[in-house]
Amino acid sequence: MRIPLIAGNWKMNKTVTDAIELVNEIKDVANNTDVEVVVCTPFISLVGVSEILKDSNVKLGAQNMHWEESGAYTGEISPTMLKDIGVDYVIIGHSERRQYFNETDETVNKKIKSAFIHGLNPIVCVGETLEQRESGIQREIVKNQILKGIDGVEEKYLKNIVIAYEPIWAIGTGKTASSEDANEMIGYIRNIIKEKYGEEISEEIRIQYGGSVKPNNVTEIMNQVEIDGALVGGASLKADDFRKLVDF
Repeated sequence: MRIPLIAGNWKMNKTVTDAIELVNEIKDVANNTDVEVVVCTPFISLVGVSEILKDSNVKLGAQNMHWEESGAYTGEISPTMLKDIGVDYVIIGHSERRQYFNETDETVNKKIKSAFIHGLNPIVCVGETLEQRESGIQREIVKNQILKGIDGVEEKYLKNIVIAYEPIWAIGTGKTASSEDANEMIGYIRNIIKEKYGEEISEEIRIQYGGSVKPNNVTEIMNQVEIDGALVGGASLKADDFRKLVDF
């Protein structure tokens, strides 16, 4: 049985002081639940938040990483640095990274492989733009992102990949794909994995929905049979909202 995963992506929000205050308010949200909970803070807050979460069931995630262990990559953070401070998950290939920072399927692939080598669990983001959906090529786009992203990843790691389907047109816009549309695409993604790697792996991989998930729609989204969790942006920045998401 797949355990639902609710992950908060704080993006470029919260000072270190703010982050510590917020995580102190939410660190007990996973104590009495069958849901796995992750908070993905800005790099600057990871160390402080890690200390607070040591005695909590809430897992720590980063929002990005470089694929190399070290080197002349000014401004980058390596997987070894993340692992050393207790990071469990790392978001890879978020649409904002692809759009603003030239992330490609090839760099996503390198990062996924490096994450597993260093004991980190990747949350791999895929999704189409509104133009692509209106052109009817959303399935082709998502399929290419998945197959190129996980190409060459050892099968022993595949079950630990988390895929986050995030229709780009529904991120930060207030728009949300209908729960039925999200469920259909996530079912399609699971079928891609099944065709490529077999039913056993496809049934183990968790696939989240990401795109303006809020307390008022999370129950409907999570009641869909194929959806295994949510990658949450703005609603993860308020303790009360995040608690409601976890308690869907």
